[in-house]
Amino acid sequence: MPTAATATIIARANRFPVRHDPALQPFGSAEEAWLWTMAALSARREGARYTAGKGLLRRPCDPDDVVKCLDALFRQRRIDLGHARVLRVWGERQMAPSLAVAAERNDHRAWIEALERLEWPLRVKGIVA
Repeated sequence: MPTAATATIIARANRFPVRHDPALQPFGSAEEAWLWTMAALSARREGARYTAGKGLLRRPCDPDDVVKCLDALFRQRRIDLGHARVLRVWGERQMAPSLAVAAERNDHRAWIEALERLEWPLRVKGIVA
C-alpha cells in the first residue's frame, strides 16, 4: 500500500499530461532529464523557440513538465532551496558535481539526494524509463 506522500506524488503527477507515443524516447535517468531540461531552459532564455519533436530524439515531455515535478517536491518539502540551488548551478554547467573534488562534495551529496527524490515522479509521468 502506498504511503500518503507517494499517493500525493502520484495524484499531482496525474494532473499533468503524459504523452504516450512509441516514437517518444523517455530519459534513462532523472539526471539525464534534468540536464536536458536545463539545456532547454538555457536555450529558451537566450531566445530560442521551443519546437517540440524537432530534435534527434523526441521526448515525452516539455522542460516545464520536469520543473513542475521539482516544484511539487519543493512544495511537499521533499527538497529544499539548497537542493534547488545545486540543481540549477550544476545543471547550467551541464555536469554533475564531482565527489573527487573536495570543494564539490557537499554539492554532490545534495545533487544525488535531489535527483533520487525527483526520479519517482518522473517515472510515474513516463518521462524516465
